[in-house]
Amino acid sequence: MEDVWSMVHAERAALIDDLVHLDAERWDEPSLCGEWTVHDVVAHLVDTARTTRLGFVVGLARARFDFDRQNARGVERERGASPQETLERLRRVASRTSTPPAPLDSRLVEEVVHGEDIRRPLGLTRSYPAEAVVRSLRLQTRTPTSFGGAKELVARVRLTAADADVSIGDGPDVSGTALSLLLAVSGRKVALDDLDGPGVGTLAVAL
Repeated sequence: MEDVWSMVHAERAALIDDLVHLDAERWDEPSLCGEWTVHDVVAHLVDTARTTRLGFVVGLARARFDFDRQNARGVERERGASPQETLERLRRVASRTSTPPAPLDSRLVEEVVHGEDIRRPLGLTRSYPAEAVVRSLRLQTRTPTSFGGAKELVARVRLTAADADVSIGDGPDVSGTALSLLLAVSGRKVALDDLDGPGVGTLAVAL
């Protein structure tokens, strides 16, 4: 089993390579992550790469225990005056191994899901390592919805990966690639178009 940090570092490096020649105006395009732009998501990845366990707790307290407020402050703090400045910040933290108080596989979820939040709107593609995607999917389906996961959702549908030995949940089947399943259970509705099966409607309503 590949070391988690090796996979995280590889994903950060791959994203940097994808963005290094991106025209500055394209950094303002909407991402798949709420109201954030591509630039905002990159800034968020810088922030999460810097975050330590203690720093997370202190930051959350300062944000009055509002995760969205804490994330917004992190984006504001790490977003550079230009895309290249933000990209350089990401390059400087790409090899870090600090983490908030969460399962280590959550670092893979951050890199893979936010990687797609950035790449898909830009028309970029990446062939992610299967282990990184599957571990991310398994963690998301074990994580409660209140923490950004899909534990309650998979009590109503069964997720079946067409490209990996993964079948999770109980209910009408939803099938697709592990990456599309991961994006869907992470709240990215655009991935629903990539899925098949009688459970897709149930999944769509839940999102």
